[in-house]
Amino acid sequence: MLLFSFVLYVFVTSFTPGPNNIISMSNASRFGLKATFRFIFGVTVGFFLLMLLCSYFNLVLYQLIPKIKLALSILGSLYMLYLAYKTAMPSGKKSANYDQSSTFMTGLILQFINPKGILYGITVVSAFIIPFYQSGWVLTLFSLLLALVGFMSTLSWALFGALFQKFLSRHERIFNLCMGLLLVYCAFSVYL
Repeated sequence: MLLFSFVLYVFVTSFTPGPNNIISMSNASRFGLKATFRFIFGVTVGFFLLMLLCSYFNLVLYQLIPKIKLALSILGSLYMLYLAYKTAMPSGKKSANYDQSSTFMTGLILQFINPKGILYGITVVSAFIIPFYQSGWVLTLFSLLLALVGFMSTLSWALFGALFQKFLSRHERIFNLCMGLLLVYCAFSVYL
C-alpha cells in the first residue's frame, strides 16, 4: 500500500473545506458545540456507511471486471487532479451561509448527497485500498478508519472554526496552493 500517499490524500481531502466541515463550523458558532455534536455524530455514522458502500461497490467492480483497476485508477487520479486545481485556484467566491439544523439525521443524510464525500469514497477505496486489500473485514476496518478521520475533521472545524477562518483569510492563497500540490502528488503516486 502507498501509505504516505494514502495518509496525505485522506488528510488533505478530509480537513479542507467541504459541506461537512463548513456546516459543522457554522453550527458550532450558532448553536454551540454540544448541539453540534449530534450533527457531527450523524456525519460520522453516515460517512462510515458511505465508505462501506464505496468499498463494496469497488470490490464488486474489481471482481466482475478485473481490467477496471486501470480505469478506476485513471478516474481517481483525474479527480484528484481536478481537486488539486479547485483547491489551488479557488473561484474567489466565499462559501454560502448554510442554514442547516444541527441534528443527527441532517449529518447522516448529508453524506448521501455530498458529492465531495461520495467521490472521495470511490477514489480513496479504488486508488489506495482495493488494489491491496479485498477482505470484507479489512474493508470494514478501513471504512471505520476513514469515518474516524472524518469525525476528527468535522470536530476540529467545530472546535477551531474561528481560528481556521482567521488563518485562511490571512494565508488563503499559500494554504490553497500547498494543499493543491499535495493532491497532485497523491494523483501521480497511484502509478508509482
